[in-house]
Amino acid sequence: MANHWKSLTALGHDAAETVQIGPYKIVERFDVALASLALRRGQDKAFEAAAKKAGVPLPDASRHAAGKVYSAFWTTPEMWLVEAYFATHEDIVAHLKPAFGDSASITEQTDAWVRFDVSGEGLVALFERLTNLDLANLPDGFASRTVMEHLGVYLIRHSANMVALYGPRSSAQGLLHALEITAKSVI
Repeated sequence: MANHWKSLTALGHDAAETVQIGPYKIVERFDVALASLALRRGQDKAFEAAAKKAGVPLPDASRHAAGKVYSAFWTTPEMWLVEAYFATHEDIVAHLKPAFGDSASITEQTDAWVRFDVSGEGLVALFERLTNLDLANLPDGFASRTVMEHLGVYLIRHSANMVALYGPRSSAQGLLHALEITAKSVI
């Protein structure tokens, strides 16, 4: 029997969408696998040892950290979202679970979120219209949940010229529209 299922991006396309508006480049990313990683009560030492052995960074509150294979950002006390390349970690939970065993609760998150990387000069002018976070005064590696256009999103400031956004996959088109309209209003 033939397999008629076809993977699509969050925007419903075969390939990721890229939009260029003036100095701003908005790239849909579907090459990132994502899982939530939560410490189980009483498993602190085993959890930290497993993270170190697996190379999973455990950044502090409001921080993102990159490792060789995994990157992670803090979401709540004792919980992180872990990122890896989809091509090598499509089933990211299957990679993480053996390393953490019973010390962590791990949940697949890849298809729950859409990621947009927004890059270009002058991101402060763009994001001051979209969020209450003061991008100009945030350090590189800052990560936080915030609201954009009535949507709960995670914002990661990689640098002054590059921000990653995670929003609900079901609202991918709305989030992209908000980014496009705001970018057009800035230029």
